[in-house]
Amino acid sequence: MCQLLGMNCNTPTDVTFSFTGFAQRGGNTGDHADGWGIAFFEGAGLRHFVDHQRAVDSPVAELIRRYPIKSRHVIAHIRKATQGAVALENCHPFVRELWGRYWVFAHNGDLKEFWPRLHANFRPVGNTDSERAFCWIMQELAKSHAGVPTVEELTITLRELSAQIAKHGTFNFLLSNGHALWAHASTNLFYIERRHPFTKAQLSDEDLSVDFSSHTTVNDRVAVVVTAPLTTNEVWTAFAPGELKVFVDGAVV
Repeated sequence: MCQLLGMNCNTPTDVTFSFTGFAQRGGNTGDHADGWGIAFFEGAGLRHFVDHQRAVDSPVAELIRRYPIKSRHVIAHIRKATQGAVALENCHPFVRELWGRYWVFAHNGDLKEFWPRLHANFRPVGNTDSERAFCWIMQELAKSHAGVPTVEELTITLRELSAQIAKHGTFNFLLSNGHALWAHASTNLFYIERRHPFTKAQLSDEDLSVDFSSHTTVNDRVAVVVTAPLTTNEVWTAFAPGELKVFVDGAVV
């Protein structure tokens, strides 16, 4: 199945270190070779890159590894296709607008017999179960709330919607609107919160380490969510099956 990577921070931070190891799973240390993508929130704006090539070979992925884009909310995905052709329109993360704000979604799993009724505002461009699930979530959020809800209200609604979709199969996902990062696990999902005092970390997929204390302040907080732990010398916490967590300012709410 696919691989997920999410980052949520209290100050703009680059994801270069994590993405360098993560990208190796797109054809080198993993066989997830059917495309990849990444999205960075910057204020109300969004930088969105997708490619149907393997992440280890993609020139666009090389750009991300070398260009330290700083963001408080990042979602990345490496695809191993279960439904839908290997094509640009089927590469995660997917993006939609709701309440005048971008929403970004990426999914790891396989949903069987999931064909919800979708209205005109939210329709898939590609032919994946993942994009259908995202469109349905956006549709149901819009129906459930007359105006922009709080993070707490959104979390309650998302918990209910996630349980309905998860009945159809494996539903690990990351979702962000630039205010918070929601992460839901059916099977494998892990997270870590990095804060002062920061230490050195060693990637598991590449011979690369970084001393975070040289690049941070005492006030920084960074949460990273991933399908499988990215480092060998840090303690990652596993999600429980069916668990939905929300991260704000680099910490679990």
